[in-house]
Amino acid sequence: MRTHVTELGPDGERRHEDRLATEEPLEIRLAWPGVAAHRVWVTMRTPGHDFELAAGWLTHEGLADPGDISTVAYCTDATLTPEQEFNVVTVTLAGRPRSDVGHRHASAATGSSACGVCGKDSVGAVLDVVRGRRWQGPAPDAGVVRRLPEALSGQQTVFARTGGVHAAGLFTASGRALSVREDVGRHNAVDKVTGARVLAGQPPEEAFLVVSGRAGFELVQKAVAAGVGALVAVGAPTSLSVQLAREAGLALFGFTSSDRCVRYA
Repeated sequence: MRTHVTELGPDGERRHEDRLATEEPLEIRLAWPGVAAHRVWVTMRTPGHDFELAAGWLTHEGLADPGDISTVAYCTDATLTPEQEFNVVTVTLAGRPRSDVGHRHASAATGSSACGVCGKDSVGAVLDVVRGRRWQGPAPDAGVVRRLPEALSGQQTVFARTGGVHAAGLFTASGRALSVREDVGRHNAVDKVTGARVLAGQPPEEAFLVVSGRAGFELVQKAVAAGVGALVAVGAPTSLSVQLAREAGLALFGFTSSDRCVRYA
């Protein structure tokens, strides 16, 4: 979005046009045979690739396997205002969800663009992580790992214009990008990457998931759920993210640049 700003520098004020990353709420509704669509999550996100975000979120939360999703569509509820029309996505499953929707994903559940595990009811629920099918490829090569942040950065077109979004990308063992997505929420970017694979009928497990920021617990959680072999972050991990990565057998790299990387798990 374009906006007018006043830049304050040592030589005085300069008024000019700037661009902002768009942030709007997205409501995800879930339906399956015999059950009408109902809200299961609301998150703040950058509009775009909304169907992928919804499919990836359901996969990471353990509510659906890739083959369970029948349709994904914007809601046509007559009560929605024009502003809400493209901020509500309904996912219809072929059967019942894989896990209970009623407790962890109550209809009032909401999240921010900052944290992927907001709304969980207890520490125990947070640590009860969905485990996806493990990637069975070769061990990470350090030379490839160090090249990945630059490869991700080269596809961050929204960040280049606004400086206000995170990025995530799925890469092969040789360092080839399969899917790169940007979003104001780092966890949303990861959901979109996984969702892109799911909706394309491709397995979400691959060699590397690369993120532009830190390796917080919620990102390790999603990497484990997707079944990727390694999570590569530009920033630092946290104590809990390292613990989960080690328990799950996920290779975890932080402080990754062309010069070095630090392996934590």
